[in-house]
Amino acid sequence: MLFQLGRTISVSEALGSIKSNSSLWVNQTRGLPSAFHWQGGYAAFSVSQSNLEAVREYIRRQPEHHATQSFQDELREWLRRYEIEWDERYVWD
Repeated sequence: MLFQLGRTISVSEALGSIKSNSSLWVNQTRGLPSAFHWQGGYAAFSVSQSNLEAVREYIRRQPEHHATQSFQDELREWLRRYEIEWDERYVWD
């Protein structure tokens, strides 16, 4: 998901609202056999204005991309690239 975040809302507030409202919508409209819920965590990366089109194109091509590399492997790659420490026990739930 790509969105612009104003200075008056934190990343955690924005993601909490997105996750809450989208799971409510899924549970009200999709008739799933069990309730849908998001995992507890999230990953958020900032994007410079000069890279917006590249990110939009990446999002458009995600189905193709994830046919060859899983989301989990890609996130691990990004975390290593940007030197972000993580613990596998807390990333996937």
